[in-house]
Amino acid sequence: MRLKKIHHIAIICSDYEVSKQFYTEILGLKIIREVFREERNSYKLDLALNGNYIIELFSFPNPPKRISQPEARGLRHLAFEVDNLEECIESLIQKGVTVEEIRVDEFTGKRFSFFSDPDGLPIELYEVE
Repeated sequence: MRLKKIHHIAIICSDYEVSKQFYTEILGLKIIREVFREERNSYKLDLALNGNYIIELFSFPNPPKRISQPEARGLRHLAFEVDNLEECIESLIQKGVTVEEIRVDEFTGKRFSFFSDPDGLPIELYEVE
């Protein structure tokens, strides 16, 4: 088996409109396709970053709450590579998003910070420059 790349990440949200606004207006992801699946009473929103399909945002009636703290098994966080960490953090703060202090990866020496989506999913910004 030879894996090529991650095709997409699926996220289930509790409030579709709030999460749609967060991922498109705050993070700047672009909508590829939006579908309402009546038989499931569920939306599926396909989102792209720099023209690459990366996230499926789903809504389902009454999904169980995600456990983020303490950290549990499974997906730990979603990480985005950035060139300028301060610039990205300032943009998020201006949009009302709470962002953690900048930390330094003890192994790579690279700087990073975390914030959360509307449902508490941890999102990391990782500076590569």
